Amino acid sequence: MPERRYLMGHFVRRFLIEEMEADRNLSPNTQKSYRDTIRLLFRYVGEHHGAEPVRVTVEQIDAAVVRGFLAHLEHERGNTTSTRNLRLTALHSLFRFIARQAPELVDHAATIQAIPPRRTTVPVMAYLEKHEIDAMLSVPDQARAQGRRDYALLLFLYNTGARASEAARVSVADLAPDIRSVRLDGKGRKVRTCPLWSRTAKVLRELLGQRIDGPRETPVFLNVHGRPITRYGIHSLVVRTANKAAETVPSLRDKRVSPHTVRHATAVHLLRAGVDINTIRAWLGHVSLETTNRYAEVDLEMKAKALQTCADDALGRLHDCSPSWHSDGELMTFLASL
Repeated sequence: MPERRYLMGHFVRRFLIEEMEADRNLSPNTQKSYRDTIRLLFRYVGEHHGAEPVRVTVEQIDAAVVRGFLAHLEHERGNTTSTRNLRLTALHSLFRFIARQAPELVDHAATIQAIPPRRTTVPVMAYLEKHEIDAMLSVPDQARAQGRRDYALLLFLYNTGARASEAARVSVADLAPDIRSVRLDGKGRKVRTCPLWSRTAKVLRELLGQRIDGPRETPVFLNVHGRPITRYGIHSLVVRTANKAAETVPSLRDKRVSPHTVRHATAVHLLRAGVDINTIRAWLGHVSLETTNRYAEVDLEMKAKALQTCADDALGRLHDCSPSWHSDGELMTFLASL
C-alpha cells in the first residue's frame, strides 16, 4: 500500500477558518499576517521547488524548505530579522495545529517547530522632546478645515499615545459624553480607556461640530474626501508635519518621526511627570510591563538626574580618612598572606 500523503491545502483552510477565527478569535491583523505568511510560503515553493499550491503536501514542507524560505525572505525580499521571526512564528503555529489534527505527523511538525527565531538587536527607542512636539503642533494652519483636523489628530496622538491604527478607528461612540476620555480598541482586541486633557476635549468638540450628535459610529477623523482616515494617512500626516517643523527645530531632521515616535514621546513625558510605570502601561495598552520599562531606560534626562543625585550623595559622604578596613591589622595581614 502506497504511503499516505497529506495535502497542505486541507490543513491551511481549517487553520485559517477554524483555528484562527472561530476557536482562537485572533485579531484581524494577526489573521492577515498569518495568511500572508502562508501565501508567501506557497509562492516560494512554487518558484523554487516547482510545486503547485494545490498539490503541495505537508511532507514536502520540511525543515530544509522552511529554512530556505526564511533565507529567501531576508536575502531576496529584503525583510528584517524581526519580520523573518514573525513569519516563522506563523509557521510554528500552523504546524502545531497540523500535529494536533494528524498525530502521525507529530514528528514532522516537531522538526519545523525546532527551528529557532534569530536573535535581534533591540534598536534604541526614538522619542520626541517637548519642544519638538510643540513645533509639530504649531505647523497646521488652524484657519483652514484641514489644518484644524491635522492639529486635532496630532494633539490626540500626543495626549493618548494611541497607535495610528487605534486613532483611525476612533468613532463618536468611543468618546465619553463630556469628551473627557476615549475608548481605544488596541492590539489583540484589548480595549482601554484614556483620559483626555480639557484642551484636547475642546479641540475634538470643535472638530466634530454637528457630527457629534449624528450616528454614533461616525469616525472622528476623516480624510480630505470626507472618508475615514487610514493609518497610512495618519503616518503621512505625521511625517509631513515633522519635515515642516524641522525647518524651525533642526533636531527633528536627525529623527525618523512616525506616529509611534509620538507614542514614545507620550510615555517618556508621562514618566518625567512622575506618573508610575503601571499607569503608563495601562495608558498605552502594553501587555507586558517589560515593554513599558524600556521608556525608563531610554530617557537620558532622568538618567542624568539620577547620576547627579548619586554623585552629590557620594561627595557629601566623602571623608579624608581611610576606609575602616584599612585599620584592621588582622584583616590586612590575612589578605597579604594570600
